[in-house]
Amino acid sequence: MRLRAGRRRTRSAPAAVNPPRHPQHHQAVLMLFLATLLWGVSFPVVKALSLLHPILLPGAGEWFSVIYAVAPRFTIATLVLLAWHRRAVLTMTRAELAQGAGMGLFATIGLLLQVDGLHYTEASTSAFLTQFYVILLPVYFALRQRVNPGARVWFCALLVLAGVSILGRFDWRTFSLGRGEWETLLSSLFFMGQILWLQRRKFAGNRAGHITLAMFGTHVVLLAPLAVLTAPDLPTLLTPWTSAPWVGLTLILTLFCTLGSFSIMNAWQRKIPATEAGLIYCAEPVFSSLMALSLPALFSLWSGIDYANEQLTWALLVGGGCILLANSLAQLRSGRLSSVG
Repeated sequence: MRLRAGRRRTRSAPAAVNPPRHPQHHQAVLMLFLATLLWGVSFPVVKALSLLHPILLPGAGEWFSVIYAVAPRFTIATLVLLAWHRRAVLTMTRAELAQGAGMGLFATIGLLLQVDGLHYTEASTSAFLTQFYVILLPVYFALRQRVNPGARVWFCALLVLAGVSILGRFDWRTFSLGRGEWETLLSSLFFMGQILWLQRRKFAGNRAGHITLAMFGTHVVLLAPLAVLTAPDLPTLLTPWTSAPWVGLTLILTLFCTLGSFSIMNAWQRKIPATEAGLIYCAEPVFSSLMALSLPALFSLWSGIDYANEQLTWALLVGGGCILLANSLAQLRSGRLSSVG
């Protein structure tokens, strides 16, 4: 029996691949679920903004609408963090600046693609398709470390792929998806990059508040010039700020979906494996779908847009159920691959 046990130990994954759990692992899981709840609010809110912009700014183009659904929230959030962490700019290290800037770059591109995709698909569908990185993460680690992530992870990945094909109404005859679905799936690739950049071991000692400030500041640096370039004139930049519904929706995005969610993510994600974090984030579309069942009608009454509540369809139930089941199964045993160099 001892000989057999010894052989089993020699076949186990090396310590670098299977690290011990962080002492605050359970708290981190709960906090990341809270972050997904806050992110879930963003999908119907951004959809409402995309419908409100043509009313407020009939002469502005589509890409200005996309940029202006993202840039103001990060501008306000940056100002809030600067007021809260007054000395952060002076005490920020190069590593913290590099980590925040990298995350901001990945997130900016991902958000622009995601928001534009929302013009062509429903909020709940977009939320589920965004989680495509749950497949990409174990594939990335498997290729990078040359270690099989295990049958459970691959089965969960297949469940997510099935859910994506159902939600995206994938046409098996032409092997095609719509523009909104393709843009959302592409955005998921950049969100995966954001997760991996946050998880890099060389950034382990960085302070979460400083990272978040650098990340938000990067958003502003990248998006502010784009907003100016895509705006037809100066009044286009100023008019939305005179609309109470637009300001209200933007503040919701800023407080809950930006300051709240990203602060939680940057502080707690590093305490669990990246693959497990990616699977936890699959709960986001569940919360988003629940929000989309009631919030659109309230936003319509408030802002004068035509945005009906979404309905529970078989595609949403089956496709979303596959993704939710994958997340639940994966949580029975955390993903084995987590190290990021």
